[in-house]
Amino acid sequence: QVQLVESGGGLVQAGGSLRLSCAASGRTFSRYGMAWFRQAPGKDREFVAGINWTGAITYYADSVKGRFTISRDNAKNTVYLQMNSLEPEDTAVYYCAQAAYRQDNMRRVGASMYDYWGQGTQVTVSS
Repeated sequence: QVQLVESGGGLVQAGGSLRLSCAASGRTFSRYGMAWFRQAPGKDREFVAGINWTGAITYYADSVKGRFTISRDNAKNTVYLQMNSLEPEDTAVYYCAQAAYRQDNMRRVGASMYDYWGQGTQVTVSS
């Protein structure tokens, strides 16, 4: 059984930074792409950033491009999301997700393409 556990959320002022972590267990982490999604109150869950199984390919939503960086450490079975220049509009619950496709290099932004999810971590950005 795959488990994904996020950490690192919290309250930060606009312009500040946070680093989210997601520790994975249960299947060979290094063979699967990972992604971060977020969901704000009253809104649909949206794609934020993705990374392929090797870490060589990263991709972002336009709203976070240039401010957020996704990375992974396959030796630690962990994926990260470094968030800089945070804005109040970034306030949401952030979820990490593991792709359903093994050793895949496609840029997958749809939630249905991920079959395991963490419980989420709250990020609140005050103005």
